[in-house]
Amino acid sequence: KYNICVIALFAMIAVSTMVHGAPVVSVMLSGDGVADMPIVVSTGATDRIKVAATDLATYLGRITGADFTIENGDGKTGIAVGLPGHFPALALQAELAVSGISDRETYILRTHVAGVHIIGTTETAVEDAVWDFLYRLGYRQFFPGKTWEIVPKRPRLKTAVNVREHPDYYARSIWPGYNTWPVNRKRYARWCTRNRVVEGVKLKTGHAYGFIAMRCRATLDAHPEYLGLVNGKRDPNANFCVSNPGLRKMVVDYALATFEKNPELDSVSMDPRDGAKWCECDKCKPLGSPSDRCTLLANDVAEALAKRFGTKLVGFYAYAEHCPPPGIQVHPNVVVSVATAFLRDGYSVDELMDGWAAKGAAIGLRGYFSVNTWDRDLPGDAGASNTKYLRESIPKFHARGARYFSAESGANWGPCGLGYYLATRMFWDVENSVRCDEITADFLTCAFGPAAEPMRHFYEVIDGANTFLVFDDQLGRMYRHLKDAQALADTPQIQARLNDLILYSWYCDLFDEYRHARGKARQAAFERVIRHAYRMRKTMMVHSLALYRDLVHRDEDVSLPQEAQWDVPEDKNPWKSSDPFTDNELTTFLTNGIANHKLVELDFEPVAYSKDLVPATPLGLPAVPLGNIGLARSTRVFYTWVDKGQATIELKITGGFLTHYRDRGNVKVELWKIGEANEMGERETLVARDCSVPPDGKERTVRLPVKVPGLYRIWISDGGDLTRVTWATGMPMTINSTVNQPAIPHARWSACFYVPKGTRVIGLYADPDGELLNNKGQTVFSFEGKKAGYYSFPVPEGQDGSLWRLHFTAGAKYLMTVPPCLARTSKELLLPREVVKADQTK
Repeated sequence: KYNICVIALFAMIAVSTMVHGAPVVSVMLSGDGVADMPIVVSTGATDRIKVAATDLATYLGRITGADFTIENGDGKTGIAVGLPGHFPALALQAELAVSGISDRETYILRTHVAGVHIIGTTETAVEDAVWDFLYRLGYRQFFPGKTWEIVPKRPRLKTAVNVREHPDYYARSIWPGYNTWPVNRKRYARWCTRNRVVEGVKLKTGHAYGFIAMRCRATLDAHPEYLGLVNGKRDPNANFCVSNPGLRKMVVDYALATFEKNPELDSVSMDPRDGAKWCECDKCKPLGSPSDRCTLLANDVAEALAKRFGTKLVGFYAYAEHCPPPGIQVHPNVVVSVATAFLRDGYSVDELMDGWAAKGAAIGLRGYFSVNTWDRDLPGDAGASNTKYLRESIPKFHARGARYFSAESGANWGPCGLGYYLATRMFWDVENSVRCDEITADFLTCAFGPAAEPMRHFYEVIDGANTFLVFDDQLGRMYRHLKDAQALADTPQIQARLNDLILYSWYCDLFDEYRHARGKARQAAFERVIRHAYRMRKTMMVHSLALYRDLVHRDEDVSLPQEAQWDVPEDKNPWKSSDPFTDNELTTFLTNGIANHKLVELDFEPVAYSKDLVPATPLGLPAVPLGNIGLARSTRVFYTWVDKGQATIELKITGGFLTHYRDRGNVKVELWKIGEANEMGERETLVARDCSVPPDGKERTVRLPVKVPGLYRIWISDGGDLTRVTWATGMPMTINSTVNQPAIPHARWSACFYVPKGTRVIGLYADPDGELLNNKGQTVFSFEGKKAGYYSFPVPEGQDGSLWRLHFTAGAKYLMTVPPCLARTSKELLLPREVVKADQTK
């Protein structure tokens, strides 16, 4: 029998057997299914510690087949589980003293000649220690539920360890937006505990002003002047009038009363209402920005709490209007959790972290690992499904000072399970970011055994770090890898995990059918999605509760009958069923999935071109109707050419086309010289930067000076707003459009591209919409109503060495056999140097 998981375990134990050069004692826990020692707790052990000891006894018994008893003792012998104060004879109080919040989850795992010490500074630390100890013995809880639990079988169990552990992030939370079904809540909680995704410090940061207003309703009714003044009226739904001393006293009193009633709390939130207006009164305006006002109120609360209770924290988000760093200092007991989305004024996450930290705030992260309304649990679409993003961002945020991480996620371990699991390892120890490949290999081996290799391919297919342009191809590969894994699965446990993923793949199939359906077919497809997602809800592969609650409200073409609403009990709801999926159904899903989703087979050979671009003018290309490619949102890149030094590149830029996104900050423009290496050895040098264009819908002129001739790259970013860029007709201005450097102008656009001499086929990836025109302006193909995918078109004799066009098109068009250079007209076109040189001489 395979057991590579256990082999990996021995490697980890070997690493742990030397501490500072000193050997660590090995201890036998079980010999041939007989426990060699009991588990020991103090007579003063709390209920939580007794439960942790019971969990340890249970799982050691399942691993070894032995009966591990729990006894009272002084910890000198046996497997001691508890707090330092429970075992004074061990003299661990100094080593495990709690001097601050960062020590709350510190624990030791230490073998000695007579047993093991599993001792933590707090009850939470003890729980962490127990599950870490079991992890080191080969136990895994990859995803929630029994199906994804790994309990190795080792009747003869020996270990050696001596570590002192504490988490890099003091609070770690991966929580499902929209909550999850009641049947899954205990499974989810167990997964968190067993993977140490817990809050040693319980940081509250959610939108709080509304809750405070509700708790202080009588005071606000008596003092309407405490409410924000909006359009000349005191608005109960606005953010508070922070300039009012009475309001600030009310909020401070609320916080003090909260801790008087609940002294065990670690924090209170002082986050404003989500999207609410800010007070416009004459006294609030001089206070500064929403961030200044939010900070001022939080500082008052933090100062009062510090005087009364010592270290209690005040939390709020750096989010939306109050995301920019304030102009005032932040109290050291205030934790600001920087959101990774919904940011304003053009700030990046890094800039916000640095800016708030510079003002004295402790830093946390408010991440978005998965939001069902954004990704709908489709493969590769959620943040947590992108393992490259996780392994880069989690340690980076920590390096910038973040010590708290709250990640909105989903009950969707189908697309995100591996990402969530990797995140748990990195939250505890950010150095695990460089060991993600090892952790992934351990996951695949432990969960799938002899089927690990096809499942490695499966998880590569659903990883957001890998690009799949054609969903049919992606889904087809998922099914095929599951089929290959099924043929190798040699235990019912492995087959059960594959079955979960077959159900997930079939959900993706049904959702894809729904999102493309029209008319009456859409309602029927919607019903199939909801029924399937609910029926598979116990697998927690998809966030079916969020889907059931939300999807109908975002699609005017579908409806839920009253008796089928998400909160109608199953025995009264015709759309709900908990019938187990039969083997025949699972086989049908897999067979039909493979049959219905053909893999992409390109009928053309992609051609690689250099990025050394030069003007196409030596080719003498004829003029074509002027196209349009200047309207786009977020980030885009243009390439231009300057014939002589001491020149100026002049652009007309209009930011803020989308009125409701005019809070994203000014349009950012950077000019980079491409070519000879600079003093740092790099081939790109920043030569000019401009941030003068506000997002107000008015055209401005931006002038970028250059000193030397040659190729330049123009980078433009508007934070997600819509921006138009124009330039003088005939000025070289080209965009590249490839899978790795996509260029997707907004709305309908038109552009020409060059078909080199000798080209026999034009191959490209295309979203639906628009037409392909040949060098005579004739329509070769219409993409309207077609599915996104790969297309190829023969180049007739005499139509190579000329300009073709994409006309009135939309979405992505990636050129794959011709230079991926798009321009409005021939005079503005840049091409790879080798193409111009070759076609000049032919």
